[in-house]
Amino acid sequence: MTPGINALNSDWLIPDWPAPAGVRAVFTTRAGGVSAVPYDCMNLGDHVGDQPGRVDANRTLLQRATGSRAVFLSQVHGSDVLELGAATPDGQQADACVTVQRKLACTVMVADCLPVLLTTEMGDVVAAAHAGWRGLVGTGGEAGKGILASVYESFMALAQAGREKSAIKTIAWLGPCIGPSAFEVGPEVKAAFEAVMPEAGRLFVESGEKGKGKYLANLPALARLRLQALGITQVYGNDGSAPWCTVSNPSRFFSHRRDAGVSGNGFGTTGRMAACIWLD
Repeated sequence: MTPGINALNSDWLIPDWPAPAGVRAVFTTRAGGVSAVPYDCMNLGDHVGDQPGRVDANRTLLQRATGSRAVFLSQVHGSDVLELGAATPDGQQADACVTVQRKLACTVMVADCLPVLLTTEMGDVVAAAHAGWRGLVGTGGEAGKGILASVYESFMALAQAGREKSAIKTIAWLGPCIGPSAFEVGPEVKAAFEAVMPEAGRLFVESGEKGKGKYLANLPALARLRLQALGITQVYGNDGSAPWCTVSNPSRFFSHRRDAGVSGNGFGTTGRMAACIWLD
C-alpha cells in the first residue's frame, strides 16, 4: 500500500483515470482542515485573509495525507511554468509546474478556475496547471499561447529525454471548476477565445435577456478544445455536469464567484482548494 494514501480524507477527489503505477493525484475539498468560517475547513490559500497558522496546519495535513511535499505557487492568471526541484520554495510566481522528482507534488490552488493535471503513460513526468479563462486564452503571457500550451511544452521537454515525441502519450485530468450554468461572461471573453480558436464560439450560450451580450461559457469544454489542439486526446474528469461545479456545490467546494455575491463587495471571501499530482 502506498504510504499516506490511507490518510486521504474520504471527501477528497481521487482522479478516476488510467494513470500509471507510481503516479498519484488528489483534489482537496472543504473537508478535513482546521480553518474557521468563512474558510472552513481545508483552506490552503495563504493570500485570502485566513489565519496563517491555520493555513500552515492545513498544508501540513495535506503533506501527511499524501506523503509528498506540495509546492504552492503564486498564481497570477499568466502562462509561466515552473520546473520543481527538491529545493524549490513555495510562493514562486507561475500558473503551472512540472517535475520529474519523486515525493514532490505539482500543486495548483483553485476556487472556480480549472485545475488540469498531466502525466505520461510511462509515469516519468507530471504537471499541474491553473486554468482560468485568461490563462486558457493566453492574455497573461505570450498572446494566444495559453497556459496549457506553455505547460505542455515544458512537460514534453522533460518527457522526451532521448525518446521520440511520437512515442510519448499524455493523459490529462480536469478537476472541479465553475460550471457552464454559472460562468457568465461578457462578449469580450467570447471574442478572445474565437480569435484563437474560431470553433470555441459554440461553447458560449447566450444568457439572460436577449441582446444584452452576456454568455454562459463552458470552461472545461474550452480546456478540452485546447488540449485536443495540442494532440492530447486522453482527457478525463470534469465533463461540465453539475457535480463538478464549484459554484453550485457550496458544502463541498469553495467558490470565489459565489462568495463574492454573498459578500457584496465583488471579491469572494473564501478559501482555496488544491489539485496535486506527484510521483510516488
